[in-house]
Amino acid sequence: MVAREPVLWNGLSEIVNGIAQEPEDELFRAMVSIELEPGDRKNAIAFAEALLARARAQPGFLAVLRVWLLQCQRFSEAEDSNRQASGSANAIDGSVLSGTVIQTREIRGNVQVRTEPPPRPPVPRQLLPIPADFVDRDSDLAALERIRVGHRGESTPIVVVTGPAGVGKTVLVSRWLNPLAPSFPDGQLYADLTGYSLSGAQRPSDALGRLLRSMGCQQAPAELAEMAALWRSLTAEKRVALVLDNAISAAQVRPLLPGGGESLVVVVSRRRLAGLGVDGAAFHSLDVLGPEESVELLNRRIGDRRAEDDPASVRRVATMCAGLPLAVCVAAARMAARPQQSIAAVAGAMTARTQRLDSFRLEGDQVVESALDESYQVLTPDVACAYRRLGVLPVDVFGIQAAAAACAADVQTMRGLLEELIEASLLEELGPHPTTGRVGYRLHDLIRLHAAQRAAREETEAASADTVRRLADWYLSTATAARTLLAPSHRRLRRDYVFPPAAALGFEEAGRALDWMNSEGPNLMQLVRLSAERGWDATCWQLVDAMQPWFLRTRPYDLWVESHQLGLAAARRAGHPDGVSRMLTTGGSGMYNAGRLDDALDWFGQALEDARSRGDRRAEAQALHGLGQTHRLAGGLKRAALLFTESLDIRSAIGYRRGEALTRICLGDVALAADRPDQARQYLSQARTELLAVQDTYDAARALAFLGRACAHPSVREYQEAVRLLNTALGEFRAVGSVHWQAHVLEMLGQTAQEQQETEAARRHFLDSLALYEPVSPSDARRLRKRLGATSRQAGGLTGPPGPEA
Repeated sequence: MVAREPVLWNGLSEIVNGIAQEPEDELFRAMVSIELEPGDRKNAIAFAEALLARARAQPGFLAVLRVWLLQCQRFSEAEDSNRQASGSANAIDGSVLSGTVIQTREIRGNVQVRTEPPPRPPVPRQLLPIPADFVDRDSDLAALERIRVGHRGESTPIVVVTGPAGVGKTVLVSRWLNPLAPSFPDGQLYADLTGYSLSGAQRPSDALGRLLRSMGCQQAPAELAEMAALWRSLTAEKRVALVLDNAISAAQVRPLLPGGGESLVVVVSRRRLAGLGVDGAAFHSLDVLGPEESVELLNRRIGDRRAEDDPASVRRVATMCAGLPLAVCVAAARMAARPQQSIAAVAGAMTARTQRLDSFRLEGDQVVESALDESYQVLTPDVACAYRRLGVLPVDVFGIQAAAAACAADVQTMRGLLEELIEASLLEELGPHPTTGRVGYRLHDLIRLHAAQRAAREETEAASADTVRRLADWYLSTATAARTLLAPSHRRLRRDYVFPPAAALGFEEAGRALDWMNSEGPNLMQLVRLSAERGWDATCWQLVDAMQPWFLRTRPYDLWVESHQLGLAAARRAGHPDGVSRMLTTGGSGMYNAGRLDDALDWFGQALEDARSRGDRRAEAQALHGLGQTHRLAGGLKRAALLFTESLDIRSAIGYRRGEALTRICLGDVALAADRPDQARQYLSQARTELLAVQDTYDAARALAFLGRACAHPSVREYQEAVRLLNTALGEFRAVGSVHWQAHVLEMLGQTAQEQQETEAARRHFLDSLALYEPVSPSDARRLRKRLGATSRQAGGLTGPPGPEA
């Protein structure tokens, strides 16, 4: 078989011993026979046949055997001249040979093995084609190229592109890499790892087999480790770009990484695959398209001319697609298939569907829903349960504590569940809120619909209702804690919980509590509406009551009025007299702040009648106070003074100290408007002292602001003191976060400057006031514009509108 050169034979012996060590093994017996009788031709033939049989059965053994044969060839070439001189040579005729040939007849000296190399395969260019209507993504393409160019080190650069199903990850990668073909002369390879297919994720060995064949290796080893080693060897000196699409785990990817540092690996996945970070991977997350880009994609798909006929309907369709390119393309395909149907009709049909995901269906296939189902199927049961529960939440953005309460989990467990959903690109992490610092989470619109549909199929209605109720109870508990810090002297009313939260969110200080209310105001309002719809009456009016500090400081007048209308009806249905009284009085304040004075008089009139019928003196004084405020705003100073005095008498009689101070602020304001500044200063100074004593810094700042304007009255003219007091009040309002009153005090400072003929200073104050008023109060903003117009004529009143009671 061989000439028994020790080096060559020992190498072959070690190879055989590595796979055939049992005495009954045919290959082992053949090797032993040839070692015992090295000159026996039959033994040599038997050994060669055993080698060939084992090579056919074990491709990995064949690969190793080929290496040994190459060593034999080099040795034989070195001895060719000697063999020619001695006249002894093995002979293989001149026939055309293919594959591996072993000569077994007329053997003299070495075995002569010749291998005819197969035809060289073409350089693989396997990237998926790029759609002609590819839009936007310039910033994403630039970011990916920065990662590639900026890679340092000898290892292969790895870029992981992640995002939800249908967001266009694979198209983006193809668009990025196609122009870079010259940078990868040895090929651009593509492998779909089918991580989200219903048939299951592809095994790394299967993918490696295809990759090896793409690079010209016709027979691959059977074992994964041997295949990966061969792959690294083949690519060590090459420059290839490898796209691994639909990867589901870092473990699935690692065996496919090429050797050397001149190649590039791009992993595309719906999961973050953070585990590849230890391999030096860089990560890029792909977001949905913006509104304009969605419209552009639709226009390109259906034709600009057709789109120009009804741009409003095109925008409606784009909005329903929620920026998901897959949904946009499906919608465009439906419109393209119905050229005679107007875009408005298509948009109307999509809007009318109760299940919006059904709108994205092509030829009976629910394309978008199917894509999301693939992502859902690979979730573990507990993560899938969290996904369904988050899908039924009535809020767009939520924090981890709220999610934990809704899902009946502790915060630590919830953090792990959210991380898994983020990893699967089914949940978006928004980062810390600019004021609260808390991290928010959000489900993309269509993903949220999908999660809700899965909940409808797999959860009972009662279970889903309980999820939402737990969320509402958590918000009620947390908002109540915030109100307690923001208005510690306010009378606390009952709270009714179906699922008492294990741990409501705590606040270290009032400023943090207000920041939370400012960030969560829309969610709180949404829960008020939902509670009213579902008949959770106690929750409804108690949420409105807990939100009162937010209404006072931010002045969202439309929400203030709407919430109290819902809360009042709920309190009446629930039969909670204290709740009815609170809704009437705080709601009446919202009415007069919104300029709805007749409605305010009606609400406070009802509150007064209700309080007297129940003999509730405290509620009676509150109703009288509200009526006084309404008449003050209507210009009825005398009537307002009488009502405030009656309220003050009752509050003094029952010992409601804070209430007395609040009424004195209003009496001081009326006295100032009636040109009685000394009386106003007396009321306001006493109110300031009493409010500071009960730690009501917000209303104490209101008293100070009016006191500053009293010092600027023409009969007093203590302008320096007026400016000092107003600036102090401005600082206090900034500290408590009241934007409305900051604007009001700046307006007062402008008036004071105007009265001193300091036109430019007045103008600056009015401009600063207008900037604060514009986002929160259009009516106040209109008044400021008039003041600015009159500044050059030194016009303006003394006090401006009074501040309402807290």
